[in-house]
Amino acid sequence: MTAGYTQGARIKRHRRVRKRMSGTAERPRLCVFRSLRYVYGQLVDDDSGRTLATADSREPGMMPEGSARGNTAAATAVGKVLGERGKAKGITRVVFDRSGYLYHGRVKALADGAREAGLEF
Repeated sequence: MTAGYTQGARIKRHRRVRKRMSGTAERPRLCVFRSLRYVYGQLVDDDSGRTLATADSREPGMMPEGSARGNTAAATAVGKVLGERGKAKGITRVVFDRSGYLYHGRVKALADGAREAGLEF
């Protein structure tokens, strides 16, 4: 494993980006977290310190029974649900926070799902 892909390096990248990135009520931050088993996403208003909407692959009914909850299909489904929940609250534009992860695989799939649901980055 290379030094650029360790958990500590990811945290370092995340902190470096978060110094300059912030979500507002008009344009919240779409924050992504991926574990080995699940994918999580949330819309955060950093000005008021509130989470406006959340979605994750652990939710009942998110994926068909017996299918994997941590793959790119699950991430796309999470992105679509999160986009729909954001649109229901009047959110159309977001700032994408990939949390120090590389923009590919599940992170990209979640972003694409949110775009399909109508969110603009």
